[in-house]
Amino acid sequence: MKMDIYGGENILLAPLAGITDKYMRQLAAEQGADFTFTEMISAKGTIYRNAQTHKLLEKSPAEKKLGVQLFGREPAIMAEAVKMIEDSCGDDIALFDVNMGCPVPKVVNNKEGSALMREPMRAAAIVRAMKKATNKPVTVKIRLGMGENTAVRFAVFMEEAGADAITVHGRLREQYYSGKADWDTIGEVKNAVSIHVNANGDVFRPEDAKAILEHTGADGVMVARGALGNPFLFRQIAEYFASGEYRPVSLAERASMAIRHAKLVVEGEGEYYGIKEMRKHGAWYIKGMKGAASARDRIVRAATLDEFCDIMKHIAE
Repeated sequence: MKMDIYGGENILLAPLAGITDKYMRQLAAEQGADFTFTEMISAKGTIYRNAQTHKLLEKSPAEKKLGVQLFGREPAIMAEAVKMIEDSCGDDIALFDVNMGCPVPKVVNNKEGSALMREPMRAAAIVRAMKKATNKPVTVKIRLGMGENTAVRFAVFMEEAGADAITVHGRLREQYYSGKADWDTIGEVKNAVSIHVNANGDVFRPEDAKAILEHTGADGVMVARGALGNPFLFRQIAEYFASGEYRPVSLAERASMAIRHAKLVVEGEGEYYGIKEMRKHGAWYIKGMKGAASARDRIVRAATLDEFCDIMKHIAE
């Protein structure tokens, strides 16, 4: 049974480890993202009350709804983490998502993330345990599989276990982010289950968002790498869905957003950490601009907010 758990036009910002902190999510939400997720959070870190884990649960002022993405492989630990987060965050949390798609070795080698697609019985037990622990929706994010495409039968298994929605990234674990996303399989998943399906993979422009929904028949679109340095994409997608047109983003707007992003991070985390964190974001904001290569070199060496802002103002001139 399909639940309307995301709202709006179902334009979602993907959970991205080390990237989608509350500052980036705030900008995405302000620009029109209907739903956002925390970075992936360790279930074990949660129950051991790791300070950094708790910080990942902080919500930005712009987020109306926030999903918590958990990773782990022990059903009991995943369920306990859900209870603890719900007790501490309450109504700030709209749903819990299970990461069954992370491809990075340190996660997969622990038999977590996309490795769970090789253990459908364990994955189903995780979903059932989490469903018993909360009345909030429990969703799953997967890839096509590990080594072979098992997405359709795995998705059916997740639905039978009680998952309320599923997001499919159209790549195998071994592909990481290379090659072209397989939208055909996402469509096959959509046809095989009755729960909400989000399509994910190769959405960099508003036209891509419309194309992936039309191609797959999915209920929602999840934007990942396309949002890096480009929170405007969510506004543009909404405009394109509504009218078939969207307003381009000027160089000055991109530079101004980068500066605002930096100010938010510095205000919340202090200048040393904030500027260090903004180095990668700054490079994404200026991608494709004239003089981007030399500007990236200066961003890497920037140590203060003033330096960062000066670089952004200069490149937009």
